[in-house]
Amino acid sequence: MSVSSAAVAASQPVAAPVSTPTSSPVSTSASTPTQADLLDFVRRAAADADLIASLPLDPEGRTWVRLEGPGGSEAWLIGWPPGTGTGWHDHAESVGAFVTAAGELKEHSLAVRLPADGWKTLELADGVDRERRLPAGKGRSFGRHHVHEVLNDSSADQHAISVHAYYPPLPQIRRFSRSGPILRLEQVERPEDWQ
Repeated sequence: MSVSSAAVAASQPVAAPVSTPTSSPVSTSASTPTQADLLDFVRRAAADADLIASLPLDPEGRTWVRLEGPGGSEAWLIGWPPGTGTGWHDHAESVGAFVTAAGELKEHSLAVRLPADGWKTLELADGVDRERRLPAGKGRSFGRHHVHEVLNDSSADQHAISVHAYYPPLPQIRRFSRSGPILRLEQVERPEDWQ
């Protein structure tokens, strides 16, 4: 696996792109990756101790490094200080997978498919909320239009680190706010907003 570019969410720059050892157990494939392929990739990447140790961590904000995913997928290694999270969002038409490599993450998700467009505010039905705790080594895959938020709610001073992959590469991310059963579309981000 090689790192193709590096970015940091906080104001501290990454000094140099991070590279992984040539003996890395993660490889890429030429075919279109499935959810199972992406989950296999993030599991193997999360088990690569040298890769995980290479991520620069910031005590103030999330950090991330772009990885080369299988079959042209988009992949990221992400560091999460305690108290940080993504907020509610989806990944448009992309399928994905992520695994916690260190620490523990929590995922809140919705067991409902949202309309692709044409709305600003929705009232969610009872019973659509799901919660998962994902300690090191645990993860999941998900389909298109999966709405969730991921966070490190650790009360200790423990970073979490995770590996994520999406196919096709993310065309957009819709960001939502949530107040009780009301979900509101707040903004749509394009790749140029996070790369």
